[in-house]
Amino acid sequence: MEDNVAIDELILAERIILALHAIRAESGCGIHEAIDEFQRRYDRLRAERPDDFTLPPDKYGRNFYS
Repeated sequence: MEDNVAIDELILAERIILALHAIRAESGCGIHEAIDEFQRRYDRLRAERPDDFTLPPDKYGRNFYS
């Protein structure tokens, strides 16, 4: 559970690469699965905690390309 909270905090802080590494370390999955899991978590956080994001959806991850 503690890892999940840490991953969520990385997502909220727009620390995308670190969040992907943490997801992979926690689950042992590959990068494609980690990206899918990141998206699920991001969507959930946007729905449950929209005020915790510092950037609007159209700016989040703007310079990240997968």
